[in-house]
Amino acid sequence: MEQWARREDRRLLSGRGRFVADMAVPGCLDAVFVRSRIAHGVVRDVDCAAAREVPGVVGVWSAADLSGLPACAHAAARLQDLPPVPHTLLAKLSTAEAVAGREWPALAKDRVRYAGEAVAVVVGEDRYRAEDGAAEVAVRIDPLPAVVTPSAAADDSVLLFDGRSNTAFRGEAGTPIDETVWKEAAAVVEARYRQQLLMPTPMECRTILAVPEQDGRLTVWSGHQMPHRLRRELAALLGMPVDRIRVVVPDTGGAFGSKSAAFPEFVTVVYLAVMLGRPVRWIEDRLESMTAATRGRGQDQRVRLAADADGHLLAYELQIDADVGAYPHLGVGLPMQTAWMATGPYATPRVHASVRSVLTNTMVTYPYRGAGRPEATIALERSMDLLARRLGLDPAELRRRNFIPADDFPYQTPTGRCYDSGNYAAALDLALETIGYDTWRAEQTRRRHDPHALPLGIGLSCYVERSGGEPGGLHDFAGIEAHEDGTITARCGAASSGQSHETTFPALVAATLGVDVSRVRLIEGDTDAQPEGLGSFASRSAQVDGAALHHASALLIDLARERAADLWGTPVEEVEWSDGSVRHVRDGSAAMDLAELVKDTGPLSVDDRFESGMGFPFGAHAAVAEVDPELGTVRVLRLVAVDDCGVVLNPAVVRGQAFGSAVQGIGQALYEGIPYGDDGVPLLAGGLLDYLLPTASEVPPIEVKETRTPSPSTPLGAKGAGESGCIGTPAAIVNAVADALQIADPGLLQMPLTPDVVWRAARAAKYEGAR
Repeated sequence: MEQWARREDRRLLSGRGRFVADMAVPGCLDAVFVRSRIAHGVVRDVDCAAAREVPGVVGVWSAADLSGLPACAHAAARLQDLPPVPHTLLAKLSTAEAVAGREWPALAKDRVRYAGEAVAVVVGEDRYRAEDGAAEVAVRIDPLPAVVTPSAAADDSVLLFDGRSNTAFRGEAGTPIDETVWKEAAAVVEARYRQQLLMPTPMECRTILAVPEQDGRLTVWSGHQMPHRLRRELAALLGMPVDRIRVVVPDTGGAFGSKSAAFPEFVTVVYLAVMLGRPVRWIEDRLESMTAATRGRGQDQRVRLAADADGHLLAYELQIDADVGAYPHLGVGLPMQTAWMATGPYATPRVHASVRSVLTNTMVTYPYRGAGRPEATIALERSMDLLARRLGLDPAELRRRNFIPADDFPYQTPTGRCYDSGNYAAALDLALETIGYDTWRAEQTRRRHDPHALPLGIGLSCYVERSGGEPGGLHDFAGIEAHEDGTITARCGAASSGQSHETTFPALVAATLGVDVSRVRLIEGDTDAQPEGLGSFASRSAQVDGAALHHASALLIDLARERAADLWGTPVEEVEWSDGSVRHVRDGSAAMDLAELVKDTGPLSVDDRFESGMGFPFGAHAAVAEVDPELGTVRVLRLVAVDDCGVVLNPAVVRGQAFGSAVQGIGQALYEGIPYGDDGVPLLAGGLLDYLLPTASEVPPIEVKETRTPSPSTPLGAKGAGESGCIGTPAAIVNAVADALQIADPGLLQMPLTPDVVWRAARAAKYEGAR
């Protein structure tokens, strides 16, 4: 399919995008939340009296003032009444037992469980007056001990909920491995890894605007990934009929998984808008987001990997203590993604992964770009390099010996996944060729014999991920309508937060129908215009919604042929479709384009539900890094990302996704991580000066390549493309640093590889080598 220019670029780059913060609604009030500065404590008093006297403040409420305010979404009783939603399998894992008695309040009343939890809300005539009011709210909280890692919380010495263990969920994938396997293996490596907590950090923070309409309905505007889910959850929580709520997603400045829930702030804002009968808006600022928005990753891992003398894998064991934050939410079941994907691209006969989801005094952990698959890849790929070192094998050769053969697909993994298609060796070969693997190995050898040269390392990372969602959430809804003026409206249940839907989907419809793309207009992110939908998550846009639009376009062609057959009094088999027109096969004079057909026969529209199979994208990433042991600095000289997402719909869009996610992968490897004090409070007073994101100055030369192995799961053959760099890049960089310093103990290099971490690891490795 040809490459198109992005339709949305002109609007967004010229400042004419329409975000929630840009909307001017008459009579709109602004909400500001008063947040706990303590990570764990008993709420003794929330005094709002002085705040209510501030000019321009319309109202101030604590939880005690809003007795009807419901707890946040995902309380078990509420979920039971909801229609099927995305992440169905994971939602089932977040069982009623895990949630009951641990509901997430919209405003904390008796106890706070993470720094940043809202204890009061101030509504003012504008944001400035509301902020002035919030400054006058007096909050008294008696501190309790805090736990901020799952390993520390798992012993239940500090309980977040009285009488309930901090371990909210246990799960496993694969079969437990007999100890004789480890005893008889030629080589066994063991390691512990910490996957640090990350912030998704989209350009636009969370937003919501609730507008009561004159007809009694409620319109909710939000930069959100799942508008239909938000509508369902708000309706259930507020006791309103679903058809009385409309959710609209305008331009959205990124999400990376962090904008797909009905958050406590959302519930509070909508509740107040209904109560006051006035529009209420909340625009999260950056520092607030760093304190109270969702986290990603957060796992303590223990691994064992065994192989025979020839380097063929025998067994892999992965134990996960997952940080799910202060309240059981989707994060409770999310670590099962790591367990299910533990096998990666290798034909390992015995695999067992176990999960404990543990509550901590941190903000709730939620899907962040990659959502469980980076954690699986990093643990396995770091261990593969350890094993190669133990066996004296080249890391690339060890991987080649263990890849699932291309002829073995579909392939059933020991953890229960059924991989659709793959050619893992081809991706690795292209990565090695592109980066110049042999040349860099030669340079590494030269430097190791030069006492004045900085150490240089080469790191590899091969991955498989899952795209599209889980069974029960692999479908979406789409519709196509042809109009008398020749234009075509395409509708689907997705909601773009930067994935170029506005460009890719109309082009796909136009190509399927054989019409010019200028005739096709896309409508999404509006629950009135598209009554049913699931949204955008799990790299599903092309694989699910693209396929749904392709399917609906094919149905429109069938309907057009039937209409023409009736009009001409001929069998439908004698009517063909070509380039947006119907033609009689035998009578060349009988032909009309789509617009004429609509004029003669009436509106032409189809709507349908399409279900995809699961997709399993894969790839190989390679990094070359130079390390200064005296300063602890890491300089990535080159990064190559070879990804395979099946059939590519728009090469420019896919390349942009690969590049952007690789930069986020660099962030996890080298820079990003939330620092906590002993009291559980994030040390982020300096904002993004304390939470480092890679800027243009830190981005190394990145070369994006691809192989194309179509998926049999959809008619397009496309797989997800949006998360590859977050999954493949971090392990490649960490392996490169470990290779440069010749570090055998993986515990010395825990992400992020800050100068302090690298300096200490280099010293430890030097002393270890001396002994």
